Amino acid sequence: MNNSILVTGGAGFIGSNLCDYLLKNNNKIIIVDNFNDFYNPLIKRNNITKIQNSMKINNITDDNLIIKEGDIRDTIFLTKIFSLYKIDIVIHLAAMAGVRPSIINPFLYNEVNMTGTLNLLDICNKYKINKFIFASSSSVYGNNEKLPFTESDPVDSPISPYGATKKSGELLCHVYSHLYGFNIACLRFFTVYGPRQRPDLAIYKFTESILKGKEISIFGDGTTKRDYTYIDDIVQGIDKAITWTTTDKNKYEIFNLGGSTTIMLNYMIERIEIELGTKAIIKYLPMQPGDVNITYANISKSKEILGYKPITNFDYGIHKFVKWFKTIPLY
Repeated sequence: MNNSILVTGGAGFIGSNLCDYLLKNNNKIIIVDNFNDFYNPLIKRNNITKIQNSMKINNITDDNLIIKEGDIRDTIFLTKIFSLYKIDIVIHLAAMAGVRPSIINPFLYNEVNMTGTLNLLDICNKYKINKFIFASSSSVYGNNEKLPFTESDPVDSPISPYGATKKSGELLCHVYSHLYGFNIACLRFFTVYGPRQRPDLAIYKFTESILKGKEISIFGDGTTKRDYTYIDDIVQGIDKAITWTTTDKNKYEIFNLGGSTTIMLNYMIERIEIELGTKAIIKYLPMQPGDVNITYANISKSKEILGYKPITNFDYGIHKFVKWFKTIPLY
């Protein structure tokens, strides 16, 4: 057994893919997830079923996976878990996600993303667990004018509550690293996509609507750009961060995890159309508050220190996503 790893948000898109990988690599996993209704909870429960089916195929025993349903805002719930199980490292993926919803309900985002993160850091300190990986976001950069985005760039001007909570989480991590000697990697994810993607995200929504012959809404003229990162590359980056946190002591770093290339929104839609063999019906609308014009990751630091190396180009990633999408039940 390599490590006993607690993964918050382990039933979600990134979390379930990560847990699949970690279990296959001889780790014991404790999933903490509240299965909330931000999107249909059946999707997360189906992700868990897929993890369990994969375990059977790979002859991984049931006691290597523990699933605890609860909320990271609940300190009594967290204390029970930390007192019951040996934990070597915490990978904190759980969060209220999404830029636009955070503008509608900023208080909820503050409670989950900031208080929840503080709860985890504090309980890790009480139980002497000093290895911690925090899922941050490219949203912390806001409308950064310098391209590509580099970890040392100023990030004092986020343009959404979501981005602000992720920056706040990074600062809390720095405090606990400084005060208590935690090894912490804050990973800034850039527009992750692939199998099990959340249904509220653009690639999923566009694919579903085009298949059904429904209109899709484009905010702006379609020239905004994103640094799309395939899920397998993100999982690889997290795995590299696990290795990094388990060597040496008392260190804190921020790492970009992106594809380090930009894809225009119009091109993304074209690729989905090609894979589906169907044209999209497009309605153009004004840009939305909180949306940024471009995201673009400089990954030289992640390459040098972590050994991170994304390998999935966008066209092939969309091909794999659409192939997966056609196999799922539409909830």
